[in-house]
Amino acid sequence: MPAAVRATSDFFDQLTNDLLVLRVMAQQRFRPLSAEELNRRPSPSRWSAGQCLEHLNIVGGYYLPSIAARIAKAQARGSKPAPFVKQGYIGRRFIEAMRTPASVKTYTSPQRYAPTGTRLPRTVAEVFSRQIDELLRLTLLARQVNANAVRIPNAIFPLLLFRLTDQLEFMVVHIQRHVAQAEAVLAGNGVASNAKAA
Repeated sequence: MPAAVRATSDFFDQLTNDLLVLRVMAQQRFRPLSAEELNRRPSPSRWSAGQCLEHLNIVGGYYLPSIAARIAKAQARGSKPAPFVKQGYIGRRFIEAMRTPASVKTYTSPQRYAPTGTRLPRTVAEVFSRQIDELLRLTLLARQVNANAVRIPNAIFPLLLFRLTDQLEFMVVHIQRHVAQAEAVLAGNGVASNAKAA
C-alpha cells in the first residue's frame, strides 16, 4: 500500500483544529474536576480519568522535549516546508491502531508509561492542559520546516524513527483515544459534563 500524501497546509490545519478541540476539553472538562472525580475508578482493573491523563502526561514528557529539540535542529539547518506530507508505512500502522476505540481494542501500556498511582492530585489535569498547549506550539513550529525529513525516536522502540508528521498525528490520535476513555469513565461514574449540566 503506498504512503498517504496530503497537502502540508491541510495536514497541519487538521492537527491544529483537533488540538484546539482537545484544549477546550482540557480546560472546561478536566481542570474543574475534583480529586475524587479524577481518581474514581470504574473497577480495580481499569484506569480512572486521572490515570488516563497521567498516562498522556508521561508519554508527552517523553515526546515533547524530543520533538522540540529536533524541530530546533531542523530550523538551524534552514529546513523549509515541503508542499506535501508523506506518511510512512509503520507510522500509518501505529496511527490506525490508535484510532481503534479503547472500548473495542485495549493495549497494555509499557510499565514506564503506565500511571504511577491511584490517588492523583488535581494538578494532573493542569499538566495535561499545559502539554496540549506545548503540542499546539510545536505543531505551529513544525509547519515551518520539512516535517517529512525530521525523525523522532519511538518511545517503545527507540531505534524506530518516525517522521515528525507521523509522530504528531500519532500523538493527537493517542490523546483523543485516552480523552474518550476518560470521558467514558466519568460518564460511567455519573459525572456530567459542563454542557450536559448546564
